[in-house]
Amino acid sequence: MPDPTLSKTIYTTPQQAEAAFYEALERADLEAMMAVWAEDEEIICIHPGGARLAGYTAVREGWRQIFAGGRNLRFALAGQVYSQGMLLSVHSLHENITIIGEQRKPPPVVVTNVYIRGPLGWRMLVHHASPGPAGSDTQHEKPKTVH
Repeated sequence: MPDPTLSKTIYTTPQQAEAAFYEALERADLEAMMAVWAEDEEIICIHPGGARLAGYTAVREGWRQIFAGGRNLRFALAGQVYSQGMLLSVHSLHENITIIGEQRKPPPVVVTNVYIRGPLGWRMLVHHASPGPAGSDTQHEKPKTVH
């Protein structure tokens, strides 16, 4: 189960939670990553080409394995579309990933992130990432908000 000391960070917007998610991902910081997630057994994470991970323990283990791989990743986000209500926010975006030290540029990843608002602010409920189409240019798309 989650470490209660990690829940002290309160994300007042889903965008703050999303920024913390990508910062933790770039730093390969498991504790910071899991601090972004809802403390709930209903959380879901699907990595590109991976299995559906359900529940806190499975999601944590999935991120632990990714971070153990030792890759140094950088993310440029593009094409963000936000659909936000009082308690739920759905973000659709593209991740343009750079692997530090490698010449090849992987295709963009198409992502849906879902955030839920609770007593401790906004937390991630779902992260679903799928390989995007090769050769698409998503670097210059502007964010959109849908209400």
